[in-house]
Amino acid sequence: MLKKISVLALAIFLGAASVLAQDNSSSQAANQTRTLSSGQKYKIQGVVVARDNDSFVIRDAGGIDTKVMLATNSSVKTKGGVFGGGKIVPMNSIVRGLNLEVEGRGDNAGGLSADKVRFTKTDLATAQSIESRVGPAEERLSQAEQNAQRVSGQIDELSAISNAARGGAKAAQDAADAAITGVNATNSRISSLDDYVVQSTATVNFRVGSWILSPEGRQNLDTVAQAAMTLKGYSIEVTGFASADGDARANKVLSQKRAQAVIDYLVETHNVPLRRISTSYGFGELQAVADNATREGREQNRRVEVKLLVSRGINQNVEVKKDQSNAPNNE
Repeated sequence: MLKKISVLALAIFLGAASVLAQDNSSSQAANQTRTLSSGQKYKIQGVVVARDNDSFVIRDAGGIDTKVMLATNSSVKTKGGVFGGGKIVPMNSIVRGLNLEVEGRGDNAGGLSADKVRFTKTDLATAQSIESRVGPAEERLSQAEQNAQRVSGQIDELSAISNAARGGAKAAQDAADAAITGVNATNSRISSLDDYVVQSTATVNFRVGSWILSPEGRQNLDTVAQAAMTLKGYSIEVTGFASADGDARANKVLSQKRAQAVIDYLVETHNVPLRRISTSYGFGELQAVADNATREGREQNRRVEVKLLVSRGINQNVEVKKDQSNAPNNE
């Protein structure tokens, strides 16, 4: 019976490995790499499919890949939008899944030496959301491969025990059950990698019509950033709000500016990676936490809520903490 289990398990692992290898080779065959002429100008639009320290690969609508090299003088900016012109962003903001345009000249290796890289804020936010899931998924794949190797070794060991002990069938079965229990526990942890829970929250309040951070607000954000740096697999969710003072449409824009001010502070002051910040949103006058008919209520509604999320699969002992902010800022 144990020999049959061993053969079946090995067949499953070998079959899975074969399918993965075939899928990988088929993908490589389907996509071609473009070779550019040295010194000639190019402008290419597509999606980033691979990223390295100083280069990335962009795939256009025709499925053709182009390797793009970045230099210290490469201009990486967002395109202009509702709130003004484009903004310079770090080169590490270029992540897989980002839809962008790149201009430059062909280099000696057949790739593109980038002069300008442009993309919209919306495309950047979308790509960051994708990238925040890619990392845990890659870790999950690596762990799954390790689990498969451990299970294969455990089955071989059980088979050897059975051949040597002949009469120890029950002991071998107990060992097999223990091995399966361990594998199931590991798989449960892998499935929790994409399960994010709130580890702590903070609230930053603002003056009427303003999106300027107060000293108290900056202190609250300092606490959030310091806590984040102690965690693995974290994500920061930022949402802006406004009181009922003034026009509803203007308040929605104001709430988004407040959220962006918080993100700018976390990134520029504490070097929080953009991939760790989920897409922000301005709710305007919606979701009030206090009565807009009173001054105190409006003060509480002029706010940005910051939630520090952690992956339950990576951080096994997560603790949900209360709001880290102080009393509402009446400025």
